[in-house]
Amino acid sequence: MAHNTSSDSDDEIAKSRPMIFSHEKPIHEILGGGKVADLLLWRDRNVSAAILLGISTIWFLFEVVEYNLVTFLCHTSITTMLAIYLWSTLADILKWNGPQFLESILEESLFKDLAFIIHRRLNQLLRIFLHISCGTDLPLFLLVIVSLYILSVIGTFFDFINLLYIGFLCIQTLPIVYDRYEEEINNLGGHMIVDLRRKYRWFKKRYLNKIPRGPLKEKKIT
Repeated sequence: MAHNTSSDSDDEIAKSRPMIFSHEKPIHEILGGGKVADLLLWRDRNVSAAILLGISTIWFLFEVVEYNLVTFLCHTSITTMLAIYLWSTLADILKWNGPQFLESILEESLFKDLAFIIHRRLNQLLRIFLHISCGTDLPLFLLVIVSLYILSVIGTFFDFINLLYIGFLCIQTLPIVYDRYEEEINNLGGHMIVDLRRKYRWFKKRYLNKIPRGPLKEKKIT
């Protein structure tokens, strides 16, 4: 009879298999629905690829070539100024159109969208962090603790620039991967959560329930 109860509880867990990321809105709306979301989901492949190539080049210069930040900025400025000077000079000699500069090179809306997304995501992460820290879901609490510890160990093998670059690669690739393979990722994550809950129930039944507890004192109603 106990065996049937255990199997029924396992079936109940399997039927209520959670999604690793449950959401009603499309990924594009969750990411803000603006130009930043378009970049993260590779809606404009040329711009997203150019940003990825630019960040990868900067990482290569700092980590592989071991450029200093001040030297890098100075060399970049010198190269840009020389290129503009040659362009202007050749344009005067060959009667070409010279370089035209816009009053606003970077659009203000791009920074507003980025700041809005960062602000909203940080608030969501803080709420999730506080909710998990309360211990209402002990398996999830333990999973986050172990994951953070593993991340701290991994962090000892990389410097700050490498961690930033790895984080950028995750931001640039994970949203598009999840958008394309959402069902497969949710199924895999659901199976992992179900397996974790089963192990926690076994651990609770085998050890936690056997811990002696004192009698509960009745609250006095005044």
